[in-house]
Amino acid sequence: MRKRSWLGLVFIAVASGVSGAQGRPLTIEDYYRLKTVGAPQMSPDGKWVAYTVGTRIEATNGDSVEVWVATADASSAPKRVSAAGSNATVPQWMDDGRLSWAVNGRRWAASPAAATPALVEVPVGGRGSRMLPSSDGKWMAVLRETPVIKRVRTFASDFERRHDERFRGVQFDWLDFQRDGAAFPVPNRTDPELFPPTEVFVAAAGDSSWRQITRLGLRPSGTEWNRDASLIVFTADSAYRDERKYGGDDVYTATRDGKVTRLTPNDDFDYNAARFSPDGKWILYTRGMSTDAVIAKRMDNGGPTDIGVIPAGGGAERILTLDWDYLPTNVQWSQDGKHIYFSGGVGGATHLFRVSPNGGAVEPVTKGERRFGGLSFDKAMSRMAYTVGLRETPAEVYVANIDGSGERKLTNVHDGFTREIALSKSDRVQFTSKDGTPVEGFMTYPTGFRRDGGPYPLVVLNHGGPHAADGYTFDFKPQYLAANGYFVLQVNFRSSTGYGEKFLWGTWGAWGDKDGEDVMAGVDHVLARQPIDRRRVATMGHSYGGFMTNWLITQYPDRFAAAIPGAGIVNWLSDYGTADIARTKETEFYGTPWEERARNIMVRQSPLTYADRVRAPTLFIHGEVDQRVPYSEAEQMYVALKKNGVPTKMIQYQGMPHSISGSWNIVHRLLNERQWLDTYLKPANP
Repeated sequence: MRKRSWLGLVFIAVASGVSGAQGRPLTIEDYYRLKTVGAPQMSPDGKWVAYTVGTRIEATNGDSVEVWVATADASSAPKRVSAAGSNATVPQWMDDGRLSWAVNGRRWAASPAAATPALVEVPVGGRGSRMLPSSDGKWMAVLRETPVIKRVRTFASDFERRHDERFRGVQFDWLDFQRDGAAFPVPNRTDPELFPPTEVFVAAAGDSSWRQITRLGLRPSGTEWNRDASLIVFTADSAYRDERKYGGDDVYTATRDGKVTRLTPNDDFDYNAARFSPDGKWILYTRGMSTDAVIAKRMDNGGPTDIGVIPAGGGAERILTLDWDYLPTNVQWSQDGKHIYFSGGVGGATHLFRVSPNGGAVEPVTKGERRFGGLSFDKAMSRMAYTVGLRETPAEVYVANIDGSGERKLTNVHDGFTREIALSKSDRVQFTSKDGTPVEGFMTYPTGFRRDGGPYPLVVLNHGGPHAADGYTFDFKPQYLAANGYFVLQVNFRSSTGYGEKFLWGTWGAWGDKDGEDVMAGVDHVLARQPIDRRRVATMGHSYGGFMTNWLITQYPDRFAAAIPGAGIVNWLSDYGTADIARTKETEFYGTPWEERARNIMVRQSPLTYADRVRAPTLFIHGEVDQRVPYSEAEQMYVALKKNGVPTKMIQYQGMPHSISGSWNIVHRLLNERQWLDTYLKPANP
């Protein structure tokens, strides 16, 4: 495991302080006024940037999304190209320079240069479909299912058939029978009748005679031609039909005459995003340890995720990020093939990096205390468009040269919002945990904060994952809590991304221990430096943040005056068989409940084991059909706290999976969470 410290790459912190912005405090009604800006797409010629602007509609509980375009040089004002109220999404540039977007399963296109864009419907199945033209336009490739002979159901008698037809319920005999947010039961992926093998077919352009060039019996994806259309690359999982394996993709190539070569024979890794270099000599990919390898080897970490290249004709891999201690994403070649560009998180920021395919040090392209999102490039890879996230300002669209120079802000969607509302200041905080490990967090100040105006209550807001991180992104919830008089602390505890592999896997085998100590070190750090009432501290969070909340109120029962766990696990033994991701227990808990070591860990790290310690009044938030963290998890802890006389309340959202969505639900949740906090953290007679 690489040991490089994240501290060496953290950018300079902003000065501590409080915003002096003028305006009224944020209110819950502002949730519907806040727009979302995203999906920036730079045109191939680099002259235009398309993006979406979304508005929440209270009356419908839905969103209205519009597609806009702006000139990359900001020479004219941005303009809307989709029809008003059409809920347009997925903007994409076409080869002829027009911009297309989706509306209810249909695609429309228009020229961005037209003063009044004329909308033309385009066939669904162009760019983004499974049909793949070669770069010279002479060949086409397609992924096509190859049907198998269907089984015919027979009955011994009409009596048996009638009772089969009368059955109302579900029946299944496969392992992967549930997935959060999907209809129950999930179709059997090992059944070739339901999921036939997908093979690669090729044909000359304009020829209807398709020739099958693969016969792997798998379901490949990510097909791409090389420059001279002599070779196709794709990835496929040879263990796709084995329901007891989690599987992992390998990289394959196929010639037009059907010679198939597997390039990556190391079964310990899972390969993704394979693509040819511009000259066709190399294949780029990202790889990480496969879940099956982690389980089989009883590893004490999840292994690195790296960028690699391999000769297109076969040969030794070249791993390019062995000394870069973070998680690369969105990997792609430069137009000249001299660099590989990718995104990555370092601390609470996300930025663009590059590395030479010949090896060498990873170079940061962009810097600063912010998060870059939705990166897209022109065809020449000379310019890029992206959104910039900040904690105190909603995201807007920017453009810059590929080296990060010449940055220009293109949109000002939120100017009216930020002029009217005094959003709260948010600072980065740094401290050391109990064992001396450096930890980073973010503190949002109460609106109108005065150092002599306290003491104020504190809410500890724990992120999910656990392999995720809080950072430079605008979030309505901490701003809303701050507007109602709360300090809000968000800690990137052990297991968070952006701080190196040792930190990332620092909770292996003991979820809650070191990460819980990190959170408490953060609480003590801000208590010592800010006018906060230590008797009025609450903890809350969703998913892993819900587990963390349950853990903290059992391990530090005298430190919290209230708690709000959302979709939080309390019993790892029951969760193993009822949730849709057993792999987290089989890897980070070292096995299954019927293996003694793993069982002991599951019992020890279950908040339910210590339910008798809880003193904090607790509000449980859960989705009715959550299959990632089943509702029964909250129910168990709710019953335990009720039995022990702790003030407790449950809010279950009808029809909701793990992610509780819909503006009505989100606003209802925010209101009830704030009321719970006000009840137990604010004095009756201030």
